Amino acid sequence: MYPSACIEWLFEDDCPDFADRIRAAKAAGLSHVEFHLWRDKPLDKVAQALRETGVTLTSFCVDPRRSLVDPAQHGEFIEAVRDSLVASQQVGSPPLIVASGFTREGVSRAEQRAAAIKALTEAAGLAEAAGIELLVEPLNTRIDHPGMFLHDTRETLDIIEAIGSPHLKLLFDVYHSSVMDESLEEVLAGRMHLVRHVQIADLPGRNEPGTGQLDWSDLLQRLKALGYQQAIGLEYKPTLPSLQSLASARQATGL
Repeated sequence: MYPSACIEWLFEDDCPDFADRIRAAKAAGLSHVEFHLWRDKPLDKVAQALRETGVTLTSFCVDPRRSLVDPAQHGEFIEAVRDSLVASQQVGSPPLIVASGFTREGVSRAEQRAAAIKALTEAAGLAEAAGIELLVEPLNTRIDHPGMFLHDTRETLDIIEAIGSPHLKLLFDVYHSSVMDESLEEVLAGRMHLVRHVQIADLPGRNEPGTGQLDWSDLLQRLKALGYQQAIGLEYKPTLPSLQSLASARQATGL
């Protein structure tokens, strides 16, 4: 396992120029970075900084965000996927992240789930043609995303399995899962092959590992025992200057 800095927040204090955050990550000894939305980013400069440094972009989000569970937004969602796939190809073809959107009141969960499967099936076909993976991320509903439809890792994996595309995987966020009181082994055992990326932040506060109550040595060892060997996204809100925060996070996690 190896760290991937979320430069949406890390290096923001030192580098108002977004592309310079990639250079700062490289100077700090990191080989991978990630961020959130792409339409507000200078992708040409990002691509240049990635080529210059040899840093790999781990992931970013389909932009704009649209609902999977509302058929009225499916057209806009598919167009967002098309545009985001083109953007991904400009910066090394990293995976693209999607969330479900909010639960529709008065509509059965089964109907909303069927809508999500329909939208993701079409999107996965586009991703497969482009040679890029889509990552579905369940988000916690107790603190950060009240009303989000997909907040359960098992249900998200059930949907991914139902679609059965090799280009549709899970983004597992330890922070969101911990907020929802999930157990790594209960939700991931036997299905780690469907996990493409993992992100971390401490609880409470969503700050750097070591600031909260989670035992990072134990958590990462358990992830490793389940078979995960890829990037660990440092997607947290720093409480310290970026270099100090990064050093603290790496000490807490051993990454």
